[in-house]
Amino acid sequence: MEKRITDDIDKLMRVLPLNINYALEEHGDSNNLLEVVMDLGRLPTARYVDSEVVLSDKEITREDLDKMAARIGDFDADNRAGMERTLHRISAIRNRKGEIIGVTCRIGRAVYGTIDIIEDLIKSGQSVLMLGAPGVGKTTMLREVARVLAGDKRVVIVDTSNEIGGDGDVPHPAVGKARRMQVSHPERQHEVMIEAVENHNPEVIVIDEIGREMEAMAARTIAERGVQLIGTAHGNTLENLMLNPTLSDLVGGIESVTLSDDEARRRGTQKTVLERRSPPTFEILVEIRDRNSLAVHQDVAESVDAILRGRPLPVQLRERQADGRIETREEALQLESRLRKNGGNGSDTSNGSIRMVRGNQNPNGMSRKEKMELAPSSNANLSLKTIHAYGVARNRLEQAARRLNVPLEISDRMNDSDAVVTLKSYYRNRPRAISEAEKQGKPLYVLRANTVSQMENFLIDLFKLEERTASDDPFDEAILEAQQAIMRLRSG
Repeated sequence: MEKRITDDIDKLMRVLPLNINYALEEHGDSNNLLEVVMDLGRLPTARYVDSEVVLSDKEITREDLDKMAARIGDFDADNRAGMERTLHRISAIRNRKGEIIGVTCRIGRAVYGTIDIIEDLIKSGQSVLMLGAPGVGKTTMLREVARVLAGDKRVVIVDTSNEIGGDGDVPHPAVGKARRMQVSHPERQHEVMIEAVENHNPEVIVIDEIGREMEAMAARTIAERGVQLIGTAHGNTLENLMLNPTLSDLVGGIESVTLSDDEARRRGTQKTVLERRSPPTFEILVEIRDRNSLAVHQDVAESVDAILRGRPLPVQLRERQADGRIETREEALQLESRLRKNGGNGSDTSNGSIRMVRGNQNPNGMSRKEKMELAPSSNANLSLKTIHAYGVARNRLEQAARRLNVPLEISDRMNDSDAVVTLKSYYRNRPRAISEAEKQGKPLYVLRANTVSQMENFLIDLFKLEERTASDDPFDEAILEAQQAIMRLRSG
């Protein structure tokens, strides 16, 4: 497909100070220009795709900014302004008095022929969500998607910042026959999304920058009415979106659930695990890595479940070659998920999970005396474990280790330890040492009391000596499960 670029950069040049205008013309390379930055008392700079250039040795004055603001017109509530019938965006930085002390002039381009790399996805009728870093080309691709789909479908664009269709009442020709609904105030975006469905009978709705919880809820409402959604959201990867509590609903949402004993044993996991809450709003997710390569999750539900359960993540990598050919390959990525580190579905505590140590339990129904008799012969081949004890009686911990005959070393330095053990009272207050252990992904064991019995249960768990059975008291079991769920919610 032939690639054609329309940027109307000459119209933007007219509002810039003359010295900056001349510097841009002298430097050239306007096709790769991303934005011009002017801050009060600093040198003006131009940001290109792969470099940044200082445009003048003269600092920006308040007069420069005031003249430019007068040529542009009024800024909206989100401090953005546009230029009529162009795709450029000018954003302002203000001081406490509301005076403009800096502007970012972002170049808007209509690039025709850029969606060949995802054309099959958008024409499938399924909802598609695009992620990527700022400036990678999400809005440019969204604009071209609207134009292509409007050829044979009823397309409505919800244009919050007038970035897709440009400033003014008449949309830019780059969106083709697509209709454009403007948003009077950014906080009303979700209302306009619902209004578009109720009043204008669209087959496709195009949305840029889904960033608030109400917008995520509106997107789900629209998808459930059978309307195809094409949108962008803040985030670089699928896992970023899952970790974002505001936007995770776009991919189904994440919640903590408590499994029954039988189900936890069948799965080989902890009793409290993370699960996908509902079907994703968007069936397909595209991670735009750069202008010519992206990763496609063709089944978002399957990808989310794979991340939560630690399975290889199925992904399709697409890359546009220099000759315009699209190269596609399938891969299964093995991710070290932060969600699993924070208490996901793995049963191994080596990835920084939190383990509550229960009391009043004897492995396999053995008495403490029988356990002592078995320890010397059964624990001889265990590897040395180094732990950091925070608020736990060291002499009792050493006594418990001697009773179980396990090779344990207690370190004063958390960085040198394999795991951290503390009391529930300390963990509840979240001191700095505990927070640091969680950040480093250290396995964290929480004791209910500073007793030798609790410490023995901790060591049995740490060294995986025996399979422990559930408490005989159902009420105590329920209390412990509730405490564990609360601990996990507090830890994020």
